This record gives sequence, structure tokens and C-alpha cells, in this order.
Amino acid sequence: MPRLAAGVVKFRRDVFPHMRELFHGLAAGQKPEALFITCSDSRIDPTLITQTEPGELFICRNAGNVVPPHTNDTDSMTAAIEFAVGALEVPHVVICGHTHCGALRGAMHPEQLGHLPHVSEWLGYTRAALQTVEQLGAGLDEAARMQMLIEQNVLMQMRHIQTHPYVAARLAVGKLRLHGWIYDIESGAVSAWDERAQAFADVETVYAEDVARYLATLPPTHHLHHD
Repeated sequence: MPRLAAGVVKFRRDVFPHMRELFHGLAAGQKPEALFITCSDSRIDPTLITQTEPGELFICRNAGNVVPPHTNDTDSMTAAIEFAVGALEVPHVVICGHTHCGALRGAMHPEQLGHLPHVSEWLGYTRAALQTVEQLGAGLDEAARMQMLIEQNVLMQMRHIQTHPYVAARLAVGKLRLHGWIYDIESGAVSAWDERAQAFADVETVYAEDVARYLATLPPTHHLHHD
């Protein structure tokens, strides 16, 4: 806790003064670019990965980056999705999984979750992805099946979110785009689902045109550089 408290003091003293204008503007409201759904794992930092500032991402986190299919029951994910898409009208939704996911490792080995009944029940939303891996990855070793599960889980949650009314409606009229990402903790690489290739590929390849258009709007000093 001393580390956290000291961080708050440093933020107020050294960081906030340089961002005062940004936060004053945000006090009047928010207009995030994307709803970013990812795992609650402490090793994942959405704003660091995407190099975004406060106000640019509406972030929802839970064990396993799960999106329950829509029902008439209310839960925190359903409410957050409804608010982000229906009220804030975000133009993008990103579902971001990651390597070395403890939640999915638990889903793959449910016997390890006997003392965590609520986690076990929550991970039931990954069951379809698990069964897909059982069919497609029967001959693979554990590491390869785990990687396949991470990918299949992102794809399954992308299907789940399309059952939510506001998401379905805005997709139908072309006002919303869905994105499936996977963050590699060890390398820092992010792969994205390429709908045309039906495979995950490096984000810089999948979004080459989008990145080029965005960089064209920036001053030369802000452009990305490669070694």
C-alpha cells in the first residue's frame, strides 16, 4: 500500500499539472474511441498497450475477457456494454485476450478450481471455446492447445457480444466494428483477427491501411519509427 499511496502523491504533484487541461475537458464528459474488454490479469495494461490517454478507452475487465451472451438478467458486463454502445456510441469494440492466461488455464483444468466455485461458474462462458479446442486440437501438446484456446475464446466472446441488442443494431447499420486481439506478454506483440484471412496476424499487418491514414494526420515528429 505505501507504493500505491506514493504513486497517488506523485501523480498529483508531478503528472496532473501537465495534464490539467485534458482532465478539465474530461470533467465535462467522455467520448471514448472504443469499448475495450480484456482480462483482469494485472499484467495487462490496455492504455499502455494502445498508447492512449484518459478518456479514449471505456475499459471493462474480468477473468478470461468473457462476454456473457445477452439474457434478460442484468449483470455488470451487460450494463457496461449497453452504456458504452447504446449511450456513448463507441464506434469500436475490442475483445483482447492474452498469453499465459490463468483463467483459461483453470478452464482447461477445472479440477484446479474446486475451491473457487464462482470462478468455475464464470468460466462456463468459455465452454464452447474449450469444446472447439477438443475437436480441433486433439493431437496437439498442452502449450499449443492453450494458445488455440486463447484464440478460440476471443472469437467465441466476439460471437457472444453480437447477441446484445445495441451491439447487433449498430453492427447492422455499419456504425460499429468488432475487433479480436491477443496480447503476448513476453514479446509485447499484439495479434488481431483478420476476417478476410480467417486467422490472427500482427496488428500492424491487419490494420496497415488504418495506421497509415492515422499517421498521415500527425505532424512528422509524431510518426512511428522502426529500427
